[in-house]
Amino acid sequence: MSYYNDKTVIYLNGSFVKATDANTDLYSQSLHYGYAAFEGIRAYKTHNGTRIFKAKAHFERLKRSCELAQIPFNWDVDELIRETYKVLSLNKLTDAYIRPLVFCGANMTLSAPKSVSIMICAWEWGAYLGNKQLKVGLSSFQRPNPKSVPIDAKISAHYVNSILATTEATTKGYDEALLLDMHNNVAEAPGANIFIEKNGKLYTPPLGHILPGITRATVIGLCKSLDIECIEKILNIDELKEADSAFFCGTAVEIAGIESIDGVKYPVKWQESVGATIQRTYKALVLEKQNYEVII
Repeated sequence: MSYYNDKTVIYLNGSFVKATDANTDLYSQSLHYGYAAFEGIRAYKTHNGTRIFKAKAHFERLKRSCELAQIPFNWDVDELIRETYKVLSLNKLTDAYIRPLVFCGANMTLSAPKSVSIMICAWEWGAYLGNKQLKVGLSSFQRPNPKSVPIDAKISAHYVNSILATTEATTKGYDEALLLDMHNNVAEAPGANIFIEKNGKLYTPPLGHILPGITRATVIGLCKSLDIECIEKILNIDELKEADSAFFCGTAVEIAGIESIDGVKYPVKWQESVGATIQRTYKALVLEKQNYEVII
C-alpha cells in the first residue's frame, strides 16, 4: 500500500512539510544502526469529532523510550499532541494511524547522538492483522534478553526481531508469529501483546520480557470494570496450547482473536469468548468522547 502521496503533509522539527519534500541525512545513526524511537497511535472518528486515543500515554512512552536509549528528547509532550492534531487536520484524516519517530543525526560512531529530529506522519490504516481469527505459529526467534537492550523501550532496531519472526511465520502459512522469551516462556507477538482465556479468567505474561503495551494496560483496565479476573503470570507453552481461547492486543492490531497456535485450535468459539467481550468493549471505548484528554 502507499502511505503517502504528493499532497501528504508531515510534521518535521517544528514545521509542516510535504512528505515528498522531506529528507534525512544518509549518515544518520538511525539509518545505519536502527538507533531511533517511535510510537504507534490511533485516532478515531468519535461522536465528538476526531480524537487521538491515549495520546498522552503514547507520547510519554516515546519520551521514556528515548531516555532509556540515551536519545535526547527536547520536546514538550502537550505541544506534540497539538501538532499531531494539526497533521490529522492538514491531511483531512478522521480515522488514522499515527507514527511519531525520533531519529538521530549523522554519526558513524557507536556513541550517543549529538543531534536528533522528530517527525510525525499519519495515514488511513485498518486493523493491522485484519478482522479474521488468526492462525499463529510459534517462532524460532526469541524476544531479546532484557539485559542486552532496554526491552521497555520502543526502539526501531528491536523490530528487526519482529520482521524476522513475522516473515518466518507467513512463509510457513501462518497469519502471525508468537515469540517466546529467553526461558522459553510466552512473551508476545512481533507487534502485539497476548492474553489467553482459561475457565473464564484471562492470563497475560508479566512485564520484564515484553513491551509494556498501552492497549495491554487498557485491556487490564477493562477487565476490572467488567469484573473479569485478569492475572499477570509466567505462561509456558503447555498453558498456551491448553487455553480455551486467546487474543492479541495492540494499537495497530486493536483486539484480534486467535484461532489456533501451531495448528492446535482453541475450543471456545471466538464470539463466545471473553476476548470477544473485550473486543466489543474496546471498540465502544475508543469511540466515547469522555475517554480523551484533548489538548488542542
